Amino acid sequence: MPDRQSRVTSSHWGAFRVLTENGRITSVEPFEADNDPSGIPNSLPAAVHHATRVARPSIRRGWLEGKNRARELRGNDEFIELPWDEALDITATELVRVRNEHGNQAIFGGSYGWASAGRFHHALGQVHRFLNCIGGYVSSLASYSTAGAQAIMPHVLGMHFLKLGWGAQNAWPMIAENTETLVMFGGINPKNSQVSMGGVTRHETSGWLRKFADQGMRLVNVSPQKTDAYEGSQWLPIVPGTDTAMMLGLAYTLETEGLVDRDFLERCTTGYERFKAYLLGETDGQAKTVDWAAEICEIDAKTIREIALTMARTRTLITVAWSLQRAQHGEQPYWMATTLAAMLGQIGLAGGGVGYGYGAIGGIGVAVRRLGGMTLPQGTNPISDFIPVARIADMLLNPGADYEFNGQHRQYADIRLVYWCGGNPFHHHQDINRFNRAWRQPETIIVHEPWWTATAKRADIVLPATTPYEREDIGLAQGDSFLFHMDRLIPPVGEARNDYDIFAGLAQRMDVGEAFTEGRDSSQWLHHLYDQFRQKAIADGIEVPEFEQLCAQNWVELPIAGSQYTEVPFAAFRENPDADPLGTPSGLIEIFSETIDSFGYDDCPGHPTWLVPEEWLGADLAEQFPLHLVSPQPGDKLHSQMECAISDIPGARPTAIEINIKDARERGINDGDLVRVFNDRGACQARAHVSAHIRPSVVALPTGAWYDPANDGTDTQGNPNLLTRDRGTSRLGQGCSAHTALVEIALWSSKD
Repeated sequence: MPDRQSRVTSSHWGAFRVLTENGRITSVEPFEADNDPSGIPNSLPAAVHHATRVARPSIRRGWLEGKNRARELRGNDEFIELPWDEALDITATELVRVRNEHGNQAIFGGSYGWASAGRFHHALGQVHRFLNCIGGYVSSLASYSTAGAQAIMPHVLGMHFLKLGWGAQNAWPMIAENTETLVMFGGINPKNSQVSMGGVTRHETSGWLRKFADQGMRLVNVSPQKTDAYEGSQWLPIVPGTDTAMMLGLAYTLETEGLVDRDFLERCTTGYERFKAYLLGETDGQAKTVDWAAEICEIDAKTIREIALTMARTRTLITVAWSLQRAQHGEQPYWMATTLAAMLGQIGLAGGGVGYGYGAIGGIGVAVRRLGGMTLPQGTNPISDFIPVARIADMLLNPGADYEFNGQHRQYADIRLVYWCGGNPFHHHQDINRFNRAWRQPETIIVHEPWWTATAKRADIVLPATTPYEREDIGLAQGDSFLFHMDRLIPPVGEARNDYDIFAGLAQRMDVGEAFTEGRDSSQWLHHLYDQFRQKAIADGIEVPEFEQLCAQNWVELPIAGSQYTEVPFAAFRENPDADPLGTPSGLIEIFSETIDSFGYDDCPGHPTWLVPEEWLGADLAEQFPLHLVSPQPGDKLHSQMECAISDIPGARPTAIEINIKDARERGINDGDLVRVFNDRGACQARAHVSAHIRPSVVALPTGAWYDPANDGTDTQGNPNLLTRDRGTSRLGQGCSAHTALVEIALWSSKD
């Protein structure tokens, strides 16, 4: 008799039911409590059992046998499969060698946190705990998605950006009840909100946007792509990278037409007069009029003025997408949006003010009480050195070089060993050709990976890791009211092992086994962390089932959802700034920051400023590369996960690049044509998608394709990071600036 089972599990893209038969995943079905389920898990059965799974521990031949470990062969070498014990012995010996010869400051611990939605089998926590147990590592700070915002917003609003993004936001019901005008810089894209860190069980974003439109709320989508917001929104197809200029034009209208809330500015902000002198042109000779703004951002001056007037007479919420800070000077639109909201005086009012990242992930805006807990302790890292996360290529290429970051004068470490667990940097890092050169610098690269991704192919030691469907875990996300027992649905594929078991084996060989495991296996850790979480929840008045009961039920919805669990952001501060100050030096919203000004950065001065990007449609370089490339998140997967299965679908690769009808016609390109996208940094193939929903001179190529270069270096799959710019947002944030890139497109020729 066939062994058939059906079980609900959770993921970063939500819950879904998994059907298995005889140890294989055969199909998936939507979770019954999700009214708008994501289609992402449809690729799961093919991906989990794909031929690209890493079957056994594998070590690159050149590393084992070659002089200087043949680092130049990374990506073009064969791998030797070894038994687990031998592979772990070799790995532990290499870790000890590097530690003894160069110190722990020569080890970089890489992970990007999206490997699993489970609370225990969280790759980032696992690798960091292990490396802390063996003496520490050079770490990374912030994320590719939000690094610029994470640097600037504590200076402006006095709190960590992630706390700001999750907690100090208007919830969807609050917006529905109070907001009259919703101005979305970068849009609010329901596609992106399919996913959220740890999971999003009910996909609410599309439903709320539809409700807003139906009840007559004015929705304004300021974005080069029409599809970045609900289809009924007013579309303002702005030139990429010019949002700050448009905001300044709005601010100029408010100031010169007497529509600024002076009382709020005087009570709740500092530095407005310094900013106003810049706004009016008193400091630089250029007033930031609507005509000035219109010329830069190519939005009609009358439209800018009309929107400013509407914002002043209605309850207005200004939202800023995460994508805006993924550009050169990406800190500026975040700072300027806060300044604009302060000028309107609506910060601290229900449905008004400013919000960050709606639509970037599904959990933002959800009305729910946020619970913590069930986190594997990582311990303390004895090595204090770190890099801003997107500066890894700089570090590997320039050991010992000086750089500046957020007021600090720092120096890049000399990294000899990279340990990567959870993530595919050859998907998400910029300027892959440069990154490929950087990746050849370390003596050793160790990777845990279920699939032979581009990163695994360029490693030296590859240890096969289980997927979330081959191990037991617990699912509970911030911004979600559901609790899941994530059962082991199938046996491990090949000889895959859990990250925890891999690290436990290495820790034992390096004489830190007890420190790493504390005498627990993975099942015992799950019970331990869950019991701690349950006891705290019960103490807080929340009923949570016992572990065995949750296993039997599979899932439960906790009584923590609803508008009663949300508060008006900054309401107490607005009411009495002295009694409830912000965490800034002044305790107020800092429109002018003495701290930032003291850094002396010309790429991030002391107040919001329009700073001309090096690559944009107004640059001289646009004569050679006349199209501005944006690289949004894909709609068919999370980052590059399950790409192996998607790329097998006929016609799915190379990735489709959206191009305006006019631009396509000028180049003789028709819908579906194979094209070459290129600039001075590199080139990739893509499939043309001719559209009226993207502004002229802008093209959009989603991320997520697995890097697979031809002999001439051209990526065959459509990875935009062959083209993107690997420079920090500024010396303040040093974040990812992927959206500052100019390209050209031509029909693909067999000669290419």
